[in-house]
Amino acid sequence: MTPVPEGHARPADQVGVSGYDSIAEGYAAENETGLLHAYYNRPAILELAGDVSGRRILDVGCGPGPLFAALRERGAVVTGIDASTRMLEQARQHLGADADLRVADLADPLPFPDGGFDDVVASLVLHYLRDWGPALAELRRVLVPGGRLIVSVEHPFANFLGQRLAGDSTDYFEIRNRIDEWTMGEQTARLSFWDRPLHAMTDAFTAAGFRIGVISEPPALPTARDLIPEVLGDSTHNRFLCFLFFVLYADNRPM
Repeated sequence: MTPVPEGHARPADQVGVSGYDSIAEGYAAENETGLLHAYYNRPAILELAGDVSGRRILDVGCGPGPLFAALRERGAVVTGIDASTRMLEQARQHLGADADLRVADLADPLPFPDGGFDDVVASLVLHYLRDWGPALAELRRVLVPGGRLIVSVEHPFANFLGQRLAGDSTDYFEIRNRIDEWTMGEQTARLSFWDRPLHAMTDAFTAAGFRIGVISEPPALPTARDLIPEVLGDSTHNRFLCFLFFVLYADNRPM
């Protein structure tokens, strides 16, 4: 994973998405202005989404709300869900009391009717799940026929390469659990991730009834070069190995 801001950590006592409760304020600050979110992940998702004016969008794992805000500013009607109540508190401060924000876990059935959204955005959230099948089935259910699921996940080869460089004999082709400890602000959380190879991702998408429209390894914003010159200084395309992006379409054919 990408290094996080250093701080004076308290003992880590949570694993999984709920661990975000303990680092909500620090994560909100990092998400707003940090390199990977503000200069890479969020701009890439917005570019893939294109014109969203008037579209009903579900922001899954909305966190403190910057992507929600950007989509809303572009004219979308946005609903945000997150499993972390502390993250949603940060989002309400950022977005205002009228924002449609709800506590919901992607691992459970979603509290929305069939075909309630034109688009779903799942930004850096699927990699917390061991089994993508039930979650993807729910996301397809709440989409209109032909609706889009826009996904970003940790790049499978970036994780594998980093683990191998660290001396780990991980098998790239296995679905495997990884625990990372993040320190943000003055608190620390232990978060659980499930790494999987690219073919396992695409197989899960198609098994859930999605058609793959785009697989993208996009460039960072040009200004990112000033923040990580040691990574992008000699690059002619402003790309680096970090996240992987998909645009998927809810197939009209019956399951």
